[in-house]
Amino acid sequence: MKVPFVDLHAQYLSIKTEINSAIAQVITQSAFIRGKHVDAFEQAWAETLKVKHCISCANGTDALYIVMRGLGVKTGDEVITTAHSWIATSETITQAGGRVVFCDTQEDTFNIDPRLIESKITKATVGIIPVHLCGQPADMDEIMAIANKHNLWVIEDCAQAHLATYKGKVVGTFGDAATFSFYPGKNLGAYGDAGCIVTNDDTLADWTATFARHGGKGEHVMEGINSRMDGLQAAILNVKLPHLPAWTTARRRVAARYNELLRGADSLTTPKVGDDRSHVYHLYVVATDKRDSLKKALADSEITTSLNYPKALPFYPAYTYLGHKPADFPAAYRNQSRILSLPIFPEMTDEMIEYVADQTRRGLTGLSAARATAAKLANV
Repeated sequence: MKVPFVDLHAQYLSIKTEINSAIAQVITQSAFIRGKHVDAFEQAWAETLKVKHCISCANGTDALYIVMRGLGVKTGDEVITTAHSWIATSETITQAGGRVVFCDTQEDTFNIDPRLIESKITKATVGIIPVHLCGQPADMDEIMAIANKHNLWVIEDCAQAHLATYKGKVVGTFGDAATFSFYPGKNLGAYGDAGCIVTNDDTLADWTATFARHGGKGEHVMEGINSRMDGLQAAILNVKLPHLPAWTTARRRVAARYNELLRGADSLTTPKVGDDRSHVYHLYVVATDKRDSLKKALADSEITTSLNYPKALPFYPAYTYLGHKPADFPAAYRNQSRILSLPIFPEMTDEMIEYVADQTRRGLTGLSAARATAAKLANV
């Protein structure tokens, strides 16, 4: 059996008629850049999250950069973020003019550790960017309490956490603003790059929308950038959005079945979900000291896995200038060599889930499906 890491074609087939109709409408109307499909998605996503404003843009990375510019980040400002995430979170701090300050993570959830944030705060600190990594909310009560105490803004990076909730409240609604990615592989994904900013701040919403569209159409009140959502991507997202709750439920079903089948597996840690929150399982990440051999064994069994992320951010060449060492981020450093993302997508069958779990158990003991077959044949 072959099991892909994600199967976007299977998802397309389940909504093929709707998708094809939406794409045809955009082409017929020549509504390729912004337009009514984009307007409809901005309204629908804002209503889904129960926020006042959704400002669409070209991708989730632009969203982070734009909102930081809107919050007035300038040279010398320090912004605290997690040590273990995709580089978009940290590179945009630098692009906006700030200085990245990394904070270590919780070893079991991979999210920023709020107990360590205050030790990173200096007179130059202006904000915090927590990432709801893998689809699990960060500890927003503690993060917001620290931010309020020190008069800091908070941007939630929700690129992997569409519809995740913390204490009954959807992520993206705690901070001053939040950003989302609609990259094709996300829980709510377009068929190309797309992203957005959400906020309840009227002034910030107006500034970011203006900045993202060349500083204002017709009357340029500032020098902006070109970061617009395509009409095709918005139309596709409009089709997919009503299916997102069911897809989220399906992801949780896959995760629950994995948890059941992998319980007690040799040296393997399955995802831990923190109190009072709902995980949407953009990624199902296990941890083991046998990570590399397990990954190879699963590949031998035609199961595709992923390393999200093979290095914690402070240890990439891009951040050599910060002079960090492993002891500065012990949890993130330890996890970078132990974590492995197993396949998870709403269309996974029970047979797929059981096969992945079985081969994971075999892989931990050094017996992949291919090796088991070879051994069986050798004994015939």
